[in-house]
Amino acid sequence: ILAVVALWMAVESLERLFHPQPIRFNEAILVAVLGLAVNLVCAAVLHRSPYEDRHGPDHHHDHRDHNMRSAYLHVLADALTSVLAIFALTGGKIWRWVWMDPIMGVAGAVIISHWAYGLLRDTGKILLDREVDRRTADHIRRIIEGDADNRITDLHLWKVGSNKVSAIISLVTHYPRPPEHYKALLDVVPGLVHITVEVIHCDSDPCLPLRADSR
Repeated sequence: ILAVVALWMAVESLERLFHPQPIRFNEAILVAVLGLAVNLVCAAVLHRSPYEDRHGPDHHHDHRDHNMRSAYLHVLADALTSVLAIFALTGGKIWRWVWMDPIMGVAGAVIISHWAYGLLRDTGKILLDREVDRRTADHIRRIIEGDADNRITDLHLWKVGSNKVSAIISLVTHYPRPPEHYKALLDVVPGLVHITVEVIHCDSDPCLPLRADSR
């Protein structure tokens, strides 16, 4: 949506730059000021919501962080548009610089496009499971494989919030323990939540799975 807004702003601004239209400055400035006030209130609410519980024991809000950020950027884009409009309309009213309105529209379109690109890039990382730091995976492997003779055969990590990571772990061992044992080992990994562990018992070398115990 941000990209569409930026494109629409650019097209409309360029058209008005080459084909100026009469502007009712007083009414336009009033509407822009009211729009800015509403967007600032919305931005304050959205900025507080995803972060207020981040460091608390309850992490049920974290999975919404990315969606909240999208909404937050959308509101900021509207607020930026209002600020640029107020600046351009004031200049046009005082100095009759009618070209300022479309120029500010183009500038706003460029800034919003940059925000949209960053949001699409972050979304792509999440969808492709590229967001998780490789060091987190290595940390998990060192902990699990440092206990008894465990070997991780499959490890899948994905972000469920700005600072939260979920994991599915499959491991083989000659000395199986309950899944809760391995989850407890991972308590030292920051931000690791919603852990699923599959424990495969083997009695040969190399390991050949005989049974699986997962929760």
